[in-house]
Amino acid sequence: MTSWANSGARDLHLDLREVIRPGARGVRELLVNALRDAVRSGRLTPGTTLPPSRTLAADLGVARNTVAECYAELVAEGWLASRQGAGTWVVNAGAQQRAARPRGVRTTARHNLMPGSPDVSEFPRSAWLASARRALTDAPNEALWMGDPRGRRELREALADYLGRVRGVRTSPETIVICAGVRHAVELLTRVFGPQRPIAVEAYGLFIFRDAISALGASTVPIGLDEHGAVISDLDNHDVAAALLTPAHHNPHGMPLHPTRRTATAEWAQRRGAYVLEDDYDGEFRYDRQPVGAMQSLAPDRVIYLGSASKSLAPALRLGWMALPDDLVEPVVAAAGGNQFFVDSLAQLTMADFITSGRYDRHIRRMRMRYRRRRDRLVDALAPFDVGVRGLSAGLNLLLTLPDGAEHEVLQRAGNAGVALIGLSVMRHPAAGPDVADPDGVIVGFGAPAEHAFAPAVEALCGVLEAALR
Repeated sequence: MTSWANSGARDLHLDLREVIRPGARGVRELLVNALRDAVRSGRLTPGTTLPPSRTLAADLGVARNTVAECYAELVAEGWLASRQGAGTWVVNAGAQQRAARPRGVRTTARHNLMPGSPDVSEFPRSAWLASARRALTDAPNEALWMGDPRGRRELREALADYLGRVRGVRTSPETIVICAGVRHAVELLTRVFGPQRPIAVEAYGLFIFRDAISALGASTVPIGLDEHGAVISDLDNHDVAAALLTPAHHNPHGMPLHPTRRTATAEWAQRRGAYVLEDDYDGEFRYDRQPVGAMQSLAPDRVIYLGSASKSLAPALRLGWMALPDDLVEPVVAAAGGNQFFVDSLAQLTMADFITSGRYDRHIRRMRMRYRRRRDRLVDALAPFDVGVRGLSAGLNLLLTLPDGAEHEVLQRAGNAGVALIGLSVMRHPAAGPDVADPDGVIVGFGAPAEHAFAPAVEALCGVLEAALR
């Protein structure tokens, strides 16, 4: 029995003869097996909309109730999600079946509470356009050629002033290199360091950086984590080329690195001839206390400051920067291929004007107030639930620690409800030792939804928690 089922403009092929199981009882079990196998194999990817039950039933020549019952069973198992008026679609259940604690819900969700994402509906279009017009009008002809491999001088000068004024970074236009985001910076630096020695990372941290380092043939080793941040003394246990840290606001736990450990980090780098990659995660958005300055100022010859406009403006800009020690500028430029082609010159000139005109500062202040209000509303909504809330003082997300064993349940129900989250377990380094706490948890971003969509997203999250934790 074969079906080509049309769902709007999409066809769905199911060959039920290929999935007959020993002991199978009728079309219903064959259809359940066929759909489950299609999701498990990746042929039906997360977000794929399935045909209405009436359409699929007509194509198969079976009763509509048979198809509806199959859909309901797969929704209950976590392979599919369904909502009245929105149809039935595939969720990321394949990964959930393969691992007891999945990375998270990465479907095209109705409620985007993914961490680290800004509200792009608040992108300052008019102000950015004004800067773009002025930048293009004033741009010399040579700006349309491949220029300085470090990036446009105008942007490097603007950043040197801005980072010194706002983050306490000690740098100059000569030692700033423009890149396409922090991940790109990590990739370039990994090429410079080479694969001979590993790079130390925090026991919990953003997995995309670990993946980027591994993809270039290098390895990572985890160092411990406690209530004071990364356990810097662990660095002496490894022969590493560098340490990638989030000292201003740990990702994802939210604490700043203790002052004594900041000093110890600089001393370790000097003593071992190693480097520190300082990911200034959420440096712009602090709410309840004075900003923690960049650690780079303690040892500018050993600490590499990394920043970007991905959360302050929009990820699509692909605008990032490195404040490098003098001796790393040429190696990084060489690792990038010797040409500045990762970020177009006009975007760099626009960003330079956006900073020097004061528009960037005004945008940051406005969004800092908005995100703080959202954070407070989210914390109030979470008060009735048996969850711990961490990371309150800064950033665009909160860490919710959950009762043991609840992470999988919350993520599965979130997928069914169209709520996009990330599980805490995916942030844990695979080689983290038993001395590092391993709680269940989810990371909830409050930056991404547009203002009108924030309250429904919080309500949906609370519904997920109520169902999962009762």
